[in-house]
Amino acid sequence: MSDRTESGASEGVAGRNLPTLELHVPEPKFRPGDSVDFSHFDIPAADATARPDEAVQPAQIRDLAYGLIRVLDEDGGAVGQWNPNLPPETLLRMLRAMALTRAFDARMFRAQRQGKTSFYMKSTGEEAVSIGAALALARDDMCFPSYRQQGILIARDWPIIDMMNQIYSNTGDRLKGRQLPIMYSAREAGFFSISGNLTTQYPQAVGWAMASAAKGDTRIAATWCGEGSTAEGDFHSACTFASVYRAPVIMNIVNNQWAISSFSGFAGAEATTFAARAVGYGIAGLRVDGNDVLAVYAATRWAADRARSNAGPTLIEHFTYRVEGHSTSDDPSAYRSAEESSLWPLGDPIARLKQHCIRLGIWDEERHAAMDKELAEMVRDAAREAEKNGILGHGLHHPMESLFEDVFEEMPWHLKEQQQQMLDEWKAAGL
Repeated sequence: MSDRTESGASEGVAGRNLPTLELHVPEPKFRPGDSVDFSHFDIPAADATARPDEAVQPAQIRDLAYGLIRVLDEDGGAVGQWNPNLPPETLLRMLRAMALTRAFDARMFRAQRQGKTSFYMKSTGEEAVSIGAALALARDDMCFPSYRQQGILIARDWPIIDMMNQIYSNTGDRLKGRQLPIMYSAREAGFFSISGNLTTQYPQAVGWAMASAAKGDTRIAATWCGEGSTAEGDFHSACTFASVYRAPVIMNIVNNQWAISSFSGFAGAEATTFAARAVGYGIAGLRVDGNDVLAVYAATRWAADRARSNAGPTLIEHFTYRVEGHSTSDDPSAYRSAEESSLWPLGDPIARLKQHCIRLGIWDEERHAAMDKELAEMVRDAAREAEKNGILGHGLHHPMESLFEDVFEEMPWHLKEQQQQMLDEWKAAGL
């Protein structure tokens, strides 16, 4: 009887008139040469989203993972329940930090094109993601960034000449040339070492946050990754641990629409939002206008207050746009329409905050132009000082023996022997 049943079932399926199976391959809406139309985007009004209590259960705010938290409206006003009502000095500090980040990016991009360094990555159009978060967090909270959050260091007043020394891997580089340019590390600024391996910082941040809680500390952790990196296993491992142990951590997804040459659909953007990944883990999820620095600040502050009150982690999707190439090794004109960046419906983060400050009467076009000039000159002068320590092509900037240093507190005997052997061979070769 068993054989007849299996045979009958098999024959029945085979005899049906079924369509052939097909795979869906994501395809961006606009390719090079196409006209761009973003009218399909559903952008809610700036005051449309309610702000819940920080201790709310994640299941009660599922809709926040599918909407878009905004504060700045089209006229430059700050409206709605998420408006953080920041004082003028904080608004102007935000504006200056974003402008300095953009000026820094422009100078370092030019340096790479001049052959002074091998690599650089700009954050043009995404400055609000880093600056808004950095100012919402406490100075001693630990940040676990990806490779486009240089604005965190700038917002925390880290010396830009130190960042330039790292980019040039010169004699002033505290990391001694061991990191790819732009992969900074500044423990004193609460800035964990950047890794080129995608999303390794996520479980590190969750682990750090768990340790902080286990020790009875008051500091929280925050981490960032791109939307494509949410496909990595480390992302999901981190979400599991964060959910289970209610780790005091903020997990940021920077959805800038594009990976190095593939659009966000390959990471799942066609199916749902990236903030919705929080739903399955029982984590609070927020989706934020990433070009609205006040919305980024407000969402980060909400998540930080939630973490400090032991209510659990928060996952924030920052909906933004990568204006420039993925890096100096990338040419976006090969895979996307040139119109996209200029027609992006959420605008430019610096221009939007400038408009808001002018509307409040605390800023004007003349002062903004003067600030841009001042910052460009400051970055230029810092670059000239950093270049005195060496640039790419000037030879080795650090002694060969440093290859063996800073791994152990006390170098083991066998490494001392290897170090000496290397130096002897180096000398014998006349190098």
